[in-house]
Amino acid sequence: MDDSLEKPSSLFPKTPLTDEAPEDDEQLSDEEDGGLDWTKLLPPSARPIIPRRGEKEFEPRSGGGTNLQLHVLDRSRLAMFDTLRATRTISSKAVSYAVWHPDISRSHVTVARGIHFSNMGHSAPRSVQGEDGTSKMQRRLELLPEEAIYLIERGSVFCWKKSDLEFGELPGLSDVSGTPMTVQQAFSEMIGKEDLTIEKFQVYAYLKRLGYVVTRTDPPDSYYPIPPNLSVSKTTPIMQRIKTLFASWMSTLVQAVAPAFNWWKPVSLSHWLHHDKKYLSLFQSMRFIPSGHSTLPTIQSNVTTPYRIFYNVYKPSTPFKKSAPPPPDFQLVVVNARTAPMPSLQELSDLFDILPEAPLPTPRQRRPPTCAANNAPATPPTRETPARIASSPLAEKSLVRRMFPWLFFATPPAPPMPARRPNPFMALKSGKKIVIVAAVDSSNTSFFRFSQGEFTEWPMV
Repeated sequence: MDDSLEKPSSLFPKTPLTDEAPEDDEQLSDEEDGGLDWTKLLPPSARPIIPRRGEKEFEPRSGGGTNLQLHVLDRSRLAMFDTLRATRTISSKAVSYAVWHPDISRSHVTVARGIHFSNMGHSAPRSVQGEDGTSKMQRRLELLPEEAIYLIERGSVFCWKKSDLEFGELPGLSDVSGTPMTVQQAFSEMIGKEDLTIEKFQVYAYLKRLGYVVTRTDPPDSYYPIPPNLSVSKTTPIMQRIKTLFASWMSTLVQAVAPAFNWWKPVSLSHWLHHDKKYLSLFQSMRFIPSGHSTLPTIQSNVTTPYRIFYNVYKPSTPFKKSAPPPPDFQLVVVNARTAPMPSLQELSDLFDILPEAPLPTPRQRRPPTCAANNAPATPPTRETPARIASSPLAEKSLVRRMFPWLFFATPPAPPMPARRPNPFMALKSGKKIVIVAAVDSSNTSFFRFSQGEFTEWPMV
């Protein structure tokens, strides 16, 4: 046992903490149930790091620990507080600078450094006062509130708040156009602007740390770039078009020609056409009850719902261009789990009505059948004489083909392989419309996927 710990005292030792690894590495463990040993951190003057987890040196007792155990706990607790109080440092060569304008709820980036602005921020024209007193339009890079808070919190942007005070008379402050903002001030002033809530920012920051590209679905201004529409144009059959044009008398004609419908015998078999009945036609004739999402009644309600699409999410592997964003991979709804109830069928239907249809899942590519000749062992090449090559059957066939070309017909090309139909079960599982709901419960985010599928669109045979 360490001699300095045999006589515990209430004072913290003055010796600086070092990050030297212990001699016995076998006692360290990466198990999650172990506690952090904060005494293994660097001193507060250096940059703090997260230590490895270690095993506890004692088990809790019902009557309380000994003085030595309490001293070890106090020592670790003080080391933890000293580590958390360490000042975060950033490099002046990598930090960007921005100015927060409360009147327009935007942060003007004056100095942009780093790769963050390849998918963050947008260009907007603003009126700038010139030196001669005239105003002119100038495009500048601006950040939304969630983008500015995220960069300020991670230490990539140093933000100032726009102020009307004049600092030009003070030495060294001629280029300053406001007052510096802390992280707490950025949260207090930017949360609540442009429909941004603390839950939406937490989801935004969580996805950005994972590498996703997150943008707004509804543009906050006319200069914000939005992706193109994802709606897939569906071809309507000609008979359905004719039926919609002449729906009034077509229904009367069908009722007059067709026999009376019997609920107990929905399939009517004719004595002359019963041999043409197949499984597909039988299943279609048995679908006499209206079904599908188009049959749901539309309810006009004045109650505001929290289920509104707020973010477009792109995968890290998706090529993204900020000026012309591609169609999003996911569309996200952010709600507060403490106040928002479960979405009703009408709320989900309203979301699916404005969502574009996703493309069908591509079928699996089948490998072409391997020929038996490919599996045969390759024969070693041999050197043949020109006379032997000329007398071979292949040479004779080519010679006769050149002399009498009209005797040989062109070989018809192989018919193309028919395209594989998509698997209906995979299509029903993925759904034709997808929405992601992020429920935030006291900073704990859970993602739920809702998809819309329709069984009547897929013949099961």
